[in-house]
Amino acid sequence: MSVNKEIKKVTTHTLQRMKQHGEKISMITAYDFSFAKIFDAAGIDVILVGDSASNVMAGHETTLPITLDQMIYHAASAIRGVNRCLVVVDMPFGSYQSNSKEALVSAFRIMKETGAHAIKLEGGEEVLESVKRIIAAGVPVMGHLGLTPQSIYKFGTYNVRAKEEAEADKLRKDAKLLEEAGCFAIVLEKIPATLAKEVSESLHIPTIGIGAGKFCDGQVLVMHDMLGINTEFKPRFLRQYLNLNELATNSVKQYINDVKSNDFPSEHEQY
Repeated sequence: MSVNKEIKKVTTHTLQRMKQHGEKISMITAYDFSFAKIFDAAGIDVILVGDSASNVMAGHETTLPITLDQMIYHAASAIRGVNRCLVVVDMPFGSYQSNSKEALVSAFRIMKETGAHAIKLEGGEEVLESVKRIIAAGVPVMGHLGLTPQSIYKFGTYNVRAKEEAEADKLRKDAKLLEEAGCFAIVLEKIPATLAKEVSESLHIPTIGIGAGKFCDGQVLVMHDMLGINTEFKPRFLRQYLNLNELATNSVKQYINDVKSNDFPSEHEQY
């Protein structure tokens, strides 16, 4: 019997049990009520209200511009569609980096104003004080190592991280520090699969990979990429399960034709 099937509500404890049982964790992003409802009903384990909303919902080039207020709006919308899965909310750039007190205030706002279950923030040792302070206040924290998109201007590229030994070493260390600080899971983004395997096996808490290979304890994809809404983004790690862009375009073209030709509405579609 899978852990997933046994439970009415997915919690941080559930994810821990899934790792212990060798059951993989499924995670997807969502930013609104309708899609969150679909994904939850489909049986997803975790919904991430990602700061990727900055890209896919608002059309920004990076994740940096999205504000705490905007993240709260997206998270509150998504949570209303959820009955069963765990909902994690990204803390946006600038809401936790400056000091741990501000980080705690941001985390409280997210939890109180959205009804979400946990928060996620990027970084290791640099943000450790904030992580500890947030967890001490009773807010579950998911870590995020490897490619950390909020640091894009520091990296200057979205290439694979931790290929060099020094950076791989730091990642190993950071993962341990986050686990010891009390994080319930860590996202590993765009790192070599062998390193992700090593880190996943060295931790008691689950790892969720994106572009980090099959040995992580779970996987996450951005819904717009996976469903083929956004067609420009085609990294190696992405499996596209649908071409919603094409389906939607064809449907709208058909609708336009039906309106122009006076085919819609028909006799049956009026009162």
